[in-house]
Amino acid sequence: MSGFTRPLARLIDQFERLPGIGPRTAQRLALHLLNQPEEQIQQFADALLAARSQVGQCQRCFHLSADPLCEICRNPERSNGLICVVAESRDLLAMERTREFQGSYHVLGGLISPMDGVGPELLQITSLVKRLGPEAITEVILALTPSVEGDTPSLYLARLIKPFCSVSRIAYGLPMGSELEYADEVTLSRALEGRRPVD
Repeated sequence: MSGFTRPLARLIDQFERLPGIGPRTAQRLALHLLNQPEEQIQQFADALLAARSQVGQCQRCFHLSADPLCEICRNPERSNGLICVVAESRDLLAMERTREFQGSYHVLGGLISPMDGVGPELLQITSLVKRLGPEAITEVILALTPSVEGDTPSLYLARLIKPFCSVSRIAYGLPMGSELEYADEVTLSRALEGRRPVD
């Protein structure tokens, strides 16, 4: 990277490796850090190393956790009869932001993708099925990406789960504030399929 001394160029390069960070943002972050007191930079580095070494997976739902069970699984006010299945912890966090779902979760750890060499055996599918009997689950909600990549595991999981309890899938359709004329055919057809009565 021209114009930058080697240590600064290395720092910028590390920031660029983060998802969603382009060259200009990486420069801004690196230059910002250089202007911080050494103590603050040390705290940042310590927090990063501590998170890397201490954060693992919840033994029940496989969400990120520093304890054997995550905060959601330890919460006695959550409904134990519902499980929402998501691909990654970031999807779980998105669902939690809605404050609508009060059940428990199950994080698969990805999506089935034969093209990328990811089969069902590499995901937390067996552990999900094992939870269904002992936990008296009444419904599993599949909240996977509305795409071909999300459809494959949804169909696969539905077949596995149906003998134990009911299975549903979150509705897909148009985002709030969008215009119908700009929506693609698949999104519109999903919106029609997911319609519900007006109260």
